[in-house]
Amino acid sequence: MTLQVFNSLTRRKEPFETLEPGRVRMYVCGPNLYGPAHVGHALSYTFFDVVRRYLEYQGYAVRHIQNFTDIEDRILDRARAEGRTIFEIAGEYLERFLREMDALNIQRAHAYPRATEVIPTMIEIIEGLLARGHAYAVDGDVYFRVTSFPAYGALSGRSLDQMQAGARVEVDERKEHPMDFALWKASRPGEPSWSSPWGPGRPGWHIECSAMSMRHLGEQLDIHGGGDDLRFPHHENEIAQSEAFTGRRPFARYWLHNALLKPPVGEEMHRHLGNFVSIQEALGRHDADAIRLFILSAHYRTPLRWTDEAVEAAGRGVERLRTALANAVAAEARIPQLPADGPLARAAERARMAFERAMDDDFGTPQALAALFDLTAELNRGAAAAMGGTSGAAGGLGQAAVTLRRLAGVLGLRIDRVALAADVQGALARVLGELRAQEPALFGDGEVPRDPEAVLTALLAGRDRARGARRFDVADAVRARLAELGIIVEDLPGGTRWRVAARPDGRT
Repeated sequence: MTLQVFNSLTRRKEPFETLEPGRVRMYVCGPNLYGPAHVGHALSYTFFDVVRRYLEYQGYAVRHIQNFTDIEDRILDRARAEGRTIFEIAGEYLERFLREMDALNIQRAHAYPRATEVIPTMIEIIEGLLARGHAYAVDGDVYFRVTSFPAYGALSGRSLDQMQAGARVEVDERKEHPMDFALWKASRPGEPSWSSPWGPGRPGWHIECSAMSMRHLGEQLDIHGGGDDLRFPHHENEIAQSEAFTGRRPFARYWLHNALLKPPVGEEMHRHLGNFVSIQEALGRHDADAIRLFILSAHYRTPLRWTDEAVEAAGRGVERLRTALANAVAAEARIPQLPADGPLARAAERARMAFERAMDDDFGTPQALAALFDLTAELNRGAAAAMGGTSGAAGGLGQAAVTLRRLAGVLGLRIDRVALAADVQGALARVLGELRAQEPALFGDGEVPRDPEAVLTALLAGRDRARGARRFDVADAVRARLAELGIIVEDLPGGTRWRVAARPDGRT
């Protein structure tokens, strides 16, 4: 099966064919830098991260561009309210956004253009639209003439009359048509402005993305993505101004729109409504991979509601994947001569095929995750068989572990990673500090390591020394204190192993 993608423009699934063989030009609308990003943004950027990862897995060379809107009405309002410049506001939230994307294991785009960096390109496009009769200037403002573009409304599936009836359009007698939209806005007192042929001013919102995508990817794209709330008017206007300027169709071959994430209560999550869960807040309560798995548990075109309980359940799913991989690694370490072929190798191949079938069907991540969990069950059975001495039933264990790790990586899940919440890391350091003060002969002395895994290693090494010295009271106390923190210690024939389990509050 070849990759099929649901194109929002045509409203059907289509075979994925790129403008240039083997190469993908992908543009994803980025955030408006007037405030903190929320988990709805996390949903969108996680999905498009998976799109990029899967295309790269299939051998495509992807060039991924994501913009930052750093000049817009809400940024101006915030700057005025706080007595700061728009550049200070935008810079603060840009850095925070990138840190949060890194924490969620969302790969950085190849470039992050900012709107204020491409104003000369915007002016060039606006001049071209004026010359072709697609725009007109009034009192220092420039508007796009929607009646000049017959295909206007194709993306949203509405006529101009329907748009006008359903839109809250500010009355402006200077417009030829109420749906005409601003390409350039004349400067107002106290606002930053740039010089232009129509006088000092600033760009309209929609022209920004056309300029940034053309600057970095050329006049035509393979994929243009964003949340469903951008379909109209933003993406509709992008199509009109871009194709009117270049005279080339289509501006983007495939339009991908993710459904919106609903808040715990209500139907829409928006920063300006104040009913959002910030990414920073979510990361403080949940493992980043639990957030990813929660997002990917629903198809990207299906609305999803954020609740802590749902993310906690996803966290338990992540732990199942991590435990299965850890079991396989432990079994391989104990029995290094396991057969390379066998039932687990066949299970790995079935999982790979099921995973690819799911992803080839419009990036079906729920079914792709189901394939991973099926493989997880096989891995656990095989690892148990290997540890029990039945090597034949564990044939292909190594290949199955590699397959699980690789396919999880396509979804951006870090199942080799040990997830410890910040408060757990602090508690571990305190436990080691106390034990070093009480039992330096068993747990050593000196400064407690900063790395949480190094702290755990020191605790377990001290516990092993306590067992060797028949200080079982100390060994049992260490095990009990770790269990309180959600860290399970298992004494196996091949040695001691630890793993992270979900805590009662759902955190790891």
